[in-house]
Amino acid sequence: MALDQILVIIGGLGLSIWVAWYFWFSEKKAVKVQSVEGGIQEAVIKVKGGYTPDVLIFETGKPIKLNFIREETAACTEEVVFSDFNKRATLTPYKTIPVELKIDKPGEYGFQCGMGMVKGKLIVQ
Repeated sequence: MALDQILVIIGGLGLSIWVAWYFWFSEKKAVKVQSVEGGIQEAVIKVKGGYTPDVLIFETGKPIKLNFIREETAACTEEVVFSDFNKRATLTPYKTIPVELKIDKPGEYGFQCGMGMVKGKLIVQ
C-alpha cells in the first residue's frame, strides 16, 4: 500500500472518531435557569435540528415555563414529548409555544421530539 493511501485511511479514521465523539460523547453544557418575576423559572429553547439549549437546570417546586421556538418545518420536531409527565405539545413553525410544568421531585427528566430522535434533559435540584 502506498504512503498516500495509508495517510488517507488514517485521516479518515481520525475524522470518524472525532465526529463520533463530538455528536455522541462530548459533554453537554447545562444552562441554569433563574427565576423571573413571580417565581417562575422561564427558559427559551430554540428548535432547529435539535434543542438549544438541550440541558437545563431548575429548582425543585417552582413553576417552569419552557418557550419553544421552532425555526424549521422538519416533521421530526413538530412535537415535543415529556413522557415523565404524560405531557406533549405541538410546535408550530416560527411561533413561540409555551409549555408549563411544576416538578416537585428532584431528578433528571428527559424530553424529546415525537419520533424520539431529538432529545433534551431537565435537571431539577
